[in-house]
Amino acid sequence: MRILLAEDEKRMAAALVALMKQEKYDVDHAADGASALAALESGVYDIAVLDVMMPEVNGFEVARRARSRGIKTPILMLTAKSQLDDKVEGLDNGADDYLTKPFQTKELLARLRALGRRNVSFQDNKRRFGDLSLDTSNASLSCDLTGQSVRLGEKELRILEYMFDNRGQIMTREQLAVKIWGFENETEYNNVEVYMSFTRKKLAFVGSNVQIKAVRGLGYELREHDVS
Repeated sequence: MRILLAEDEKRMAAALVALMKQEKYDVDHAADGASALAALESGVYDIAVLDVMMPEVNGFEVARRARSRGIKTPILMLTAKSQLDDKVEGLDNGADDYLTKPFQTKELLARLRALGRRNVSFQDNKRRFGDLSLDTSNASLSCDLTGQSVRLGEKELRILEYMFDNRGQIMTREQLAVKIWGFENETEYNNVEVYMSFTRKKLAFVGSNVQIKAVRGLGYELREHDVS
């Protein structure tokens, strides 16, 4: 699960990033509200943790703008404010949950798990598209048409998981790089192409009619090939 943490206080941000990574979350950090909003627009995050008091754009406004742009990523607000009106403002602007500083790390992790369960893409380990079945619990891909199955590498699994969850949409190389390698990672575009090639070979191995198509100048799309 990939989390966006928007927190401008350096020590707090470093501690939270370390905590989340210890719990095996993939975490990207944004130091201000404008950067957080830009990151959210990539559509690659499963949860956003937003501090309210951030420079440029505060957390309330980030949440409001994100929701107005159709971004459905679950949002947890962090703030030193405990007044009821502030909590109401955060929820009214699109936050899903609210945690007041100082807080216990156990409570933060519990709230992240709860938000993860709300996100439909994490309610089921199995995904289907066309004749394919993807099981994220054991990193396996199988084809109903041929009965063949294959074990996926980590990057192949994450590519297919992301594309299954966004079927019918064109995924840009930038979106894939952020989702698979991280928001601040300077992965070269050819790394995306290399792992796309590996993933296509797995689709061919199981004999699926589903293909990953390159859309010139845009990115990649998961399509069910018409064999008629």
